[in-house]
Amino acid sequence: MRDSRRHAWAGAAAMSLILLLAGCTASAPDPTPTPTPTSTPGADAGGSTADPALVAAIEEAVETTMEERDVRAAIVRVMRGDEVVLMQAWGESVADVPATADMHFRSGAVSIPQVSTVLLQLVDEGTVALDDFLANWMPDVPNADRVTLGQLAQMTSGYADYVQDPAFLESFNQNPFRQWEPEELYAFGTAKPLLFEPGTNWGYAHTNYVLLALALEEITGQQLPDVIQERILDPLGMEQTADPGTPEILAPVLHAFDSERREYLQIAESLPYIEDSTYWNPSWSLGPGSIQNTDVTDMATVIQAIGRGEMVSAESFERMIAPTLRGNTTALEACPNTCFVQNEFYTYGIGIVLSGDWLLQNPQYHGFAGVAAYLPSEDVTIAIAATYGDEAFDPTTGAPLSSNIANPLFTAVASVVAPDASTPGT
Repeated sequence: MRDSRRHAWAGAAAMSLILLLAGCTASAPDPTPTPTPTSTPGADAGGSTADPALVAAIEEAVETTMEERDVRAAIVRVMRGDEVVLMQAWGESVADVPATADMHFRSGAVSIPQVSTVLLQLVDEGTVALDDFLANWMPDVPNADRVTLGQLAQMTSGYADYVQDPAFLESFNQNPFRQWEPEELYAFGTAKPLLFEPGTNWGYAHTNYVLLALALEEITGQQLPDVIQERILDPLGMEQTADPGTPEILAPVLHAFDSERREYLQIAESLPYIEDSTYWNPSWSLGPGSIQNTDVTDMATVIQAIGRGEMVSAESFERMIAPTLRGNTTALEACPNTCFVQNEFYTYGIGIVLSGDWLLQNPQYHGFAGVAAYLPSEDVTIAIAATYGDEAFDPTTGAPLSSNIANPLFTAVASVVAPDASTPGT
C-alpha cells in the first residue's frame, strides 16, 4: 500500500489502524480557517534567544502544511537543548474558539515508552528480567508460558492485535462511548493462534501493551497509574498529564473531529458528515495508566527525558534504542497491516520508534494526531498535536486522507530545525 520511503511512517500506519474505529454525530463544525498563530514563540522560555529567522521559518512551514493538508488546529513546541525555540498554536479548537498552546489532547502511544521505561527500571532494580515469562504473573493468558516481558515490550510476542478483530470493530462502531475492561480487550487478541513464534518476527499489537500493563501491576503490587505517576510524571514535573480512567480531558481542551464512521453508518458521499470525537471513550486503546491526555509541554518533556536516556541505566537505554529488529522481520499475510519489514525509517525498539536519526512516537486517535520526537545528535525536541479539518477525510469511506496528519507537520518542522538530520518523509 505504501512504498518503502513512505513506510517510514509505518508508525502512523500502525497507530492509524486505530482510525479504522470511529464514532457519531451529524452536525458539522465550520471549515478550517486560515491558520493564525495564537501564542508567542518561546512563551515559557524564560528569555529565549531563539533566532527570529528560525522561528519565522518554522511558522511558515507549519502554516503551509496546514493549508496543504487541511489541518484544523496545530500546537507545536520546539526545543533545542532546554531552550524553547517556539511554542505556538494555530487554527481553531471549535468554531470561533482559537486553539491555544496550553490545550490538552489525547496522547495515545506517547505513553508506550513510559510503560517500557517502567519495565526497564524494574530490570535495572533486579526485580524482573526481560526474559521472564508472562506466565509468572498471568498464567491463565494463552501462550503466557511462551511469551516474555521483553517480547511484549518490543511487539515480538506474536499476539494478534485486538484492534483488527471484526467483533471488536463492530462493537466499537456501535458505541464509541463504551467503557472497556483490559481483560475484554486482550481476549480478542489472545484467543487467536500466535501469528508467529515469539521472538522470531514483529507485529504491532495493542494486545502487547495491555498485557504488559497488567503484568506490571502484578509485579509492583500497585495500580499502573500510580506507578507511572511516581516513576515518570512526578520526577519530570509533568503536572499536565493524567489518566483519569474516564473520557475526561484536562482543561483547556483541544477538540477533535472525525468522519470515520461514515462508511459504517452508510452515510452517502453527497451528505456532509463530521462528528466531535473529543470525548469518545479511550478505554479501548491501551492498558491502565497509559490512556493519557496531556499538553505539548509535557509531551516534549517526556520524550526528551526518555530520548536522553535519563530515566534508565545506560545499559537499559542501549537496549531500548538498539535497532535489533532491523533486517530480522518479514511481512506476513496473516497480519498485512501490522507485520512489516523494519527499515531505516521505522524500527521498533523497546517502546520507542527509531525513525531516521530521530527517536519518536506518533500517536493517532479518532481525530487527534501527534508526534513526540527527540534528535539525540542535536538535542532537539519536537512535540506536535494536530486535529483534522472537514476536508481531511475521504468523502466515500470517511478515512483520513493522511493517516496521521501530524506526520507532515513534523517533517516540515524538523526539516527547518535540523536540516542535516535524516528525517522521515524527506
